[in-house]
Amino acid sequence: MAEALFRPDGDRWLPDPLTRGPWSPDAMHGGPVAALLARAAERVEAPSPMHPARLTIDLMRPVPLVPLRVRTTVLRPGKKVQWVEARLLAGDDVEVARATLLRIRIQDIAWPATTGGGDTARIIPGPEAAAPVRPLFTADPAYHSAATEHRVVRGAWGELGPTTDWIRLRIPLVAGETPSPLQRVAAVADFGNGISAALPYESYRFINPDLTLTLHRPPAGEWVCLDAATFPERHGVGVAESVLYDERGRIGHATQTLLLEAR
Repeated sequence: MAEALFRPDGDRWLPDPLTRGPWSPDAMHGGPVAALLARAAERVEAPSPMHPARLTIDLMRPVPLVPLRVRTTVLRPGKKVQWVEARLLAGDDVEVARATLLRIRIQDIAWPATTGGGDTARIIPGPEAAAPVRPLFTADPAYHSAATEHRVVRGAWGELGPTTDWIRLRIPLVAGETPSPLQRVAAVADFGNGISAALPYESYRFINPDLTLTLHRPPAGEWVCLDAATFPERHGVGVAESVLYDERGRIGHATQTLLLEAR
């Protein structure tokens, strides 16, 4: 097993073959890309403790398995609300992906006796309720089959329809580091369209050029659950939506816009 998904080399990041995705043997899965960008964005200095409320990833090109560089900037500074951008560069500084992180200050506020918020209780079985999934499409080392562990409590891999999947990283994002809560959820949220496929994988592609995470609290522990469904349309566009849970309850949701096409 690899030591980590990425290894630092000066100002570059060297990807392990286990970052490989399902669409091309030469391109990464969106999960490692999202997690690496999340790491860069959340490490930008903040004026006070801040919560990573929304992370939007734009996957502008297939991300090759080559040395990468990350560049960050503060798009909009602020004490209460802040936007940070992280850009991923490959080869001759070709931009292949970009992330925008919205951070909101953390501060205890006066709390009324009664609130009208939505239910955040966990309404699904935990990861202990299912055995690890037997990997599919494992001709080459790949992120879905070797770098992550999956336990499905509703639906099934390889079948069409909504699926509820508990996922955790098997190896660190970066050698010598423990992934942060944001990195853990970013690393797995890109699975939504794959685990809830609405069209047959053998004859269709359903590629997501983006991923947006919205979190009302960070995940606790290693496991993150995606309660995922895909909504396809005949004009070749779809959306995958995943409600996100940890073992305590709901933490937020993720959406992916999908390009649908026949192979």
